[in-house]
Amino acid sequence: MGTSACKKAQVSVDDAEEIVSPTTGTRSQFTLDSIFLYAKQVYLWSDALPGYETFNPRQKYGGISSDIIAFKKELFDISQLKINVTTGNPYELPVYFENPKYSYLQQGRSLPGTSAGVVNSGAAVTSKIIATGNTPVAYLALASFPLLNSSKATLDQAFADLATANPKAIVIDLRSNGGGYLETAEYVANLIVPNVLNGKVMYSEVFNPAMQNGTVPILKHQPYLDANGKTAIYNGRNATMADVDYTTAGNTYTFSKKGNLQSIQSVYVIVSAKTASASEMLISCLKPYFDVKLIGEKTYGKPVGFFGINIDQYSIYLSSFLIKNANGWSDYFTGMQPDVMIKGVDNPVLGDPDELCLNAALSLINGTKKLTASKLATTGKIANVKADFLQVNNIESVMLENRLRLRK
Repeated sequence: MGTSACKKAQVSVDDAEEIVSPTTGTRSQFTLDSIFLYAKQVYLWSDALPGYETFNPRQKYGGISSDIIAFKKELFDISQLKINVTTGNPYELPVYFENPKYSYLQQGRSLPGTSAGVVNSGAAVTSKIIATGNTPVAYLALASFPLLNSSKATLDQAFADLATANPKAIVIDLRSNGGGYLETAEYVANLIVPNVLNGKVMYSEVFNPAMQNGTVPILKHQPYLDANGKTAIYNGRNATMADVDYTTAGNTYTFSKKGNLQSIQSVYVIVSAKTASASEMLISCLKPYFDVKLIGEKTYGKPVGFFGINIDQYSIYLSSFLIKNANGWSDYFTGMQPDVMIKGVDNPVLGDPDELCLNAALSLINGTKKLTASKLATTGKIANVKADFLQVNNIESVMLENRLRLRK
């Protein structure tokens, strides 16, 4: 990047407010400034950030020779400021060396307003009815949540087949599902629930107070694109991300029944340390309405979401909202603890009633297995930290999903 002095566009604060960062500097210095200034307004835990002069990004990181290392170090330090009082650790305590658990920065620009996730072009679905005792049990394994257009037909057929047996219990195998498109996870939830839940809250995305109040002028510098990636017009001008409705009411999603499966009363989910993001949202949104039991290992723990912000030739994904279910619950930052702790095998035969995790679920359904305090207290561990971190934070593989809507 260039090192010659230049003058920056005003991106720090609203034009009517005092300028809080220098208006001249190098390209690298402006990027350091912008990372902090965007976090100060957009970051979910922005209340933990000091003022610009106190944080002083140019002084802290200007001496690092590699720009991207400096920018990632700054983001990491920002992410460690907010402490979870329950654990005594930062909410974004890294699972891999000096990488925030959720937020990340990468080289290359994103489509403004899009979120990142796991790429999977097709629906890897395994489904069957398992006859166990006198109880038909639905079994569904989902490897990811790919684009709904590519998976809808497969999901519809799987649930149509399951519905013929009128199962009261369903086992959802999410042990290898690191997330993907929220729209697809929502669709699965709508295939599971009965008609009586139509219109009930599925989940809400809750932004920080400034975002909810619309006092985030820095986002004027990020264009807003519609769901088709096209420029939108708002009040006679090109819309920006500052025009988005960040209120909780405007980001609350409700159930809308799909398919004809109406009989499910209890849900059993097979999970692991790779179960994250949209998978955890699916579990969370069902909890207020069903008896949900988890079998396997503790999940990753990602009750937050983000959207892409472009800064020079980089895109940054700052944790920007909490994902809360109908009961207001989002406290699974350290993962969801299984009700039955089982270390599964690699590459299990999906749908095999004798497979350890599925067998445990079937035993719970039949009443031949009881929950015990010792199993509830067991803690799962992430086996392959770097691989799991890359899968969950999607640094190497990014999909695009724009779910944000303009204020009315």
